[in-house]
Amino acid sequence: MDAPLHLRVTAGAEKALRAGEPWIYERSIREQNRNGSIGELAIIYDRKDRFLALGLFDPHSPLRVRILHVGRPEKINHTWWRTRLDIALGKRDGIFEAQTTGYRWINGESDGWPGLVLDRYEGALSLKLYTAAWLPRLDEVVGLIRERLRPKSIVLRLSRNIQKLTGDQFGKSDGQLLFGEVVPGRVVFQEHGLRFEADVLRGQKTGFFLDQRENRKQVEELARGRRVLNAFCFSGGFSLYAARGGARSVTDLDISELALASGDRNFQLNRSVPQVARCLRETIRADAFDWLAENSKRHFDLIVLDPPSMAKRESERVRAIRAYGRLASLAIGLLSHDGILVACSCSAHVSTEEFFGTVRKIASGTGRSCEEILTTAHAADHPATFSAAEYLKAIYLRIG
Repeated sequence: MDAPLHLRVTAGAEKALRAGEPWIYERSIREQNRNGSIGELAIIYDRKDRFLALGLFDPHSPLRVRILHVGRPEKINHTWWRTRLDIALGKRDGIFEAQTTGYRWINGESDGWPGLVLDRYEGALSLKLYTAAWLPRLDEVVGLIRERLRPKSIVLRLSRNIQKLTGDQFGKSDGQLLFGEVVPGRVVFQEHGLRFEADVLRGQKTGFFLDQRENRKQVEELARGRRVLNAFCFSGGFSLYAARGGARSVTDLDISELALASGDRNFQLNRSVPQVARCLRETIRADAFDWLAENSKRHFDLIVLDPPSMAKRESERVRAIRAYGRLASLAIGLLSHDGILVACSCSAHVSTEEFFGTVRKIASGTGRSCEEILTTAHAADHPATFSAAEYLKAIYLRIG
């Protein structure tokens, strides 16, 4: 039997680990006693040969180790994993009412499960892996989830960068059923009593954008009597909440025909809600930047800007900040007196301070009065325990 995999890392990596950084990159490893295999436990020692941390090793990724534990040595066994799962699930106790059946059970690194996400959609669970390091212990993880949560189904979702390796070495594929009843392409679940579909087999992320749930609820509370524009609407979540909140009309704007069609189906799912049935709904297929620039004579009382990530890497940060500023400027130009702008960012490489500062600067530069109503970050089921995990932020401004 091979000796345990031992690593020593740079002084900077040691400091980062003690400060809560959950990753070790290939460039930070200065000593390694042997070649490691996918998913093997790697033990990290400090410069004085003292135990520092342990994590899951991935020889195929520049993000070489996903940290499981820092501090005193611990024995990693089935009981340890069960306890770690119970801690994550316990954080969600009492958060959701019975009319919410779609939410996150495990949020990766921030819940102590680095590179692994588990989302609930009614009776179906979507298990997404961002690293192949979980694959050797996938059966154990699924067994723990089945034992603790008793789902009807568990579906495997895979980050694009590990799909080929997963198929070649482990015989698993994206959208594969790991346990239970066969899952239709779309699963219907509830969010604060509204019904939505999630494409758990092929949809973006794990099938739906669960992270914006509480911002959608906030928009519902602001929408009464207002004409609402939902730019980058995807499947119409903000619009449905606005409609139930008494919006006079909602306009869904997206470049994707598939997204608009999903929004159509979600509205149909909620036609029994009187406010939704009464609300006028318009759909526009267009590039949001172009449409906002070309329709300056249109006016709305509430505009939601929720674009996809503008900066997927650090090199795109400056360009993204400019794009957020342009979006805010264009949207404010379409806002009526006393209108509300809800500007969101899901770009981790753009900090909260940079994003809020950009939107505030644009708003104050219009010459119109501006009242900051609210800023929000991650919902309780999407905790962020280190800086790189802090991707989601939204700012609400009332423009005079």
